[in-house]
Amino acid sequence: MWRLNKVRHKSGRQGDSLEELKLKRREHEKALRRARRDRQLVSKRLLLNDDEEQPDPTMDTHPGEQDVVSLFLKLQPSGPGREAHLKALSKVLRDPSAQLTFIKQENSMHLLVGLLTGSDATCRLQAARCLHELSHSPHANVSPACLPATPYLLTYLSGQSTKFTELCLYTLGNLCPDSDIVKEKLLAQGIVPALANCLENQRHNLAVVEAVGFTLSQFLQAKDAAEKILLAVLASSLPSSLLSVLTPDPKFGLAPAIECAWCLHYLTCGMKDNRVLLAHGALLQCSSLLVSLGGAVAEGNKEEGLELFICPLLRCVGNLLSSCPVADLSTHVGDARLVVALCALLQVYLQTQPALARQSAWVLNNLTAHSSAFCSALLTLNLVPGLIKLLPFSQGINTMILRILANIAHKKKEFCAQLAHRGLLSALCATLKMADQEMVTLSMEVLYMLVVSGPQVAEEFVRQGGLSLLEAVQYNSEGEIRGRATHLLEEHLLSYSSYCSDNNPRS
Repeated sequence: MWRLNKVRHKSGRQGDSLEELKLKRREHEKALRRARRDRQLVSKRLLLNDDEEQPDPTMDTHPGEQDVVSLFLKLQPSGPGREAHLKALSKVLRDPSAQLTFIKQENSMHLLVGLLTGSDATCRLQAARCLHELSHSPHANVSPACLPATPYLLTYLSGQSTKFTELCLYTLGNLCPDSDIVKEKLLAQGIVPALANCLENQRHNLAVVEAVGFTLSQFLQAKDAAEKILLAVLASSLPSSLLSVLTPDPKFGLAPAIECAWCLHYLTCGMKDNRVLLAHGALLQCSSLLVSLGGAVAEGNKEEGLELFICPLLRCVGNLLSSCPVADLSTHVGDARLVVALCALLQVYLQTQPALARQSAWVLNNLTAHSSAFCSALLTLNLVPGLIKLLPFSQGINTMILRILANIAHKKKEFCAQLAHRGLLSALCATLKMADQEMVTLSMEVLYMLVVSGPQVAEEFVRQGGLSLLEAVQYNSEGEIRGRATHLLEEHLLSYSSYCSDNNPRS
């Protein structure tokens, strides 16, 4: 079911070199998505024409200034050759220096806008192609130069041609990152309702859905005026539409769902209060998807690209949990299958994607911090031993696991006895010897909750050599850690020292 999309457009045989070029572009887009998974960033996309010709190796791939000026002059008079000149210009504008030369020509953008809004449909498409090439420019001053065209690009989002709509969407998405002025203008020009209407009307066209998701995610990452943008998006139909297209399509693949999931992530992490998204059922839907994905990876489905979908879903659930009332948690999250899925994701990606495993543990931490029921589920479903085995792992995974175990111990005294029975005490004996001070501090916190829960747990810890271990911590540490070790020894454990003679003899 979770098949990665292989082809954006269906097209005829265009030659091996074009297919290789398209494959490289798709690989580049995957790399950008992977980078976005690890750190929030914007990226640009360049759509290829389905009929793009094989590059001529004899042609100069770096056009000079005169080439740009010549094409610009040829476009000014109307005539039958305009389409060919526009097509040539779109190829020339793929060169960054040509982009700068073009925008410096007087009335160059006025000419493109005139062709974009003219009566000739073929010229409109080629003019949009030229704007798309300009939008992909690495030069920050190119995007503001394209502003005269943006109202028309937004208008065309409600057009009949899905191919043209897709081109306009990626052009708008490319223009967003470079300039705050462009973002402000697009907001004022109505990009939010335009994207909302486009997604509502084209939700069955998954290529357009992917393009809307890309453009919206670019827009949502704006650092300035983010709250204004987010509030406008939340007040629109976009949240419900994004959720409605979040399930991957078995034929088209993951790409549209990935883009929409990232949009939801930017919404959840940008707002302190996510009650609007909770009201739309975002937490339940994202949780349900994680349950399905957790089951898929547990059965051995490690298809490439699957983690790019899992990552934003995890972030959405983790952020939404902080806004969900504890009393309504089971309604919004569902049953204990979510903790099973999170544990499965943690185990599967531990070696290959440790960052994803850590995020799975983070969500599990947020879940157990809220709910005794989910803490109980980890115990009754015998998932705790698997978590305890992860304590030797670093990269932040072991500290998050200890926080989860601390959440369980904090909820009920009965849970402490069950944790001890499942091997946590011996694991703590190992973590207390670690050089990582955070691990030692967290271990002391968990140990304190365990030993004060009842005499049987304290006795068992002493039997396992706990007194000498804490004395070593006390001797080798300073400050808070030494104080905690001293408190545990003097107030809670020394009274059980009679058990040491048999189990932990000293020289």
